[in-house]
Amino acid sequence: MSKLKGLILTEGMHGMISQANGLAKALDLDFFHEKIELNNFWSFVPPKFTPIKKFVFKNEIKEDFDIIISCGRKSVIPSIYLKKNSKKKVFNIHIQNPKVKLGNFDIIIAPQHDNLIGDNVIESKGAIHYLTLDEIEENGHYLSNRTDAQKEIATLILGGPNKYYKYSKKNIENIFSLIDQNFISKNFQLIVIPSIRTPKNIIQLAKNSFKKNHLVIEHVDKKAYLSGLNLAKYIIVTCDSSSMISEAALTGKPIYVAQIPSSINDYRFQRFRNLFKELNIIRDLGSNIENWNYKPLDESNRTASEIKKKLF
Repeated sequence: MSKLKGLILTEGMHGMISQANGLAKALDLDFFHEKIELNNFWSFVPPKFTPIKKFVFKNEIKEDFDIIISCGRKSVIPSIYLKKNSKKKVFNIHIQNPKVKLGNFDIIIAPQHDNLIGDNVIESKGAIHYLTLDEIEENGHYLSNRTDAQKEIATLILGGPNKYYKYSKKNIENIFSLIDQNFISKNFQLIVIPSIRTPKNIIQLAKNSFKKNHLVIEHVDKKAYLSGLNLAKYIIVTCDSSSMISEAALTGKPIYVAQIPSSINDYRFQRFRNLFKELNIIRDLGSNIENWNYKPLDESNRTASEIKKKLF
């Protein structure tokens, strides 16, 4: 039996692509990605006030597809339009709250902390993503020859600034100081993994702060990221990314969240972190280091299983 063809619609941001691709992989689709571009001022208009018309978006999608997976505000109207105007039956799935009538989609996957309720809503605990345990294990020793086998490892995963959190020198130095107190002083080796959003000056600050016997990866490197997750006894993730925290939760290892003071109300991030604390997945990086475990969180495959029940 040939695979179903999937169309991925996103705004092109890494976090959105990770979620949509992760779901497509879990559904075993043959999929392709289309970065949505909206015309003129429609980029600034909320979906609920936008007509479901072709003139709203620029993209000309000629390839065949059976399932649409969309993620992000700009992808909402194109997904609805393409489903309605397809010559065959198309199943459309939206990740996150589309902020239009829920019935425009066959399935909506929304984080539990968003409290979105509907007959076609599947709640996810945190963000779904593209990582798998097999990939982590396959790349597990990628960094082994650059680490000290005699030391336990803590892996720091850095996000980047957004409208909620500023990556000021002071904020990041405070995090580095807590890592020094809690891990380096206890003879841990630190692996620092940047993301696509991590500013270059923050990577340099990490190199200057953790000079001796520590490993700072200077560029985005997926294999290094996977290896860092595999080798770590503890994982530290900055608070600005629900996706990275969700990805780390696939390991079942203790995760410390490094806090940055918020510039504006970050209640959605707080609700997400409170849920993960209730699930015993994360704790705040502070003055004490503890050891705990939890069942690895694999929401991509769990939500895909729920969707398959409705698809087949």
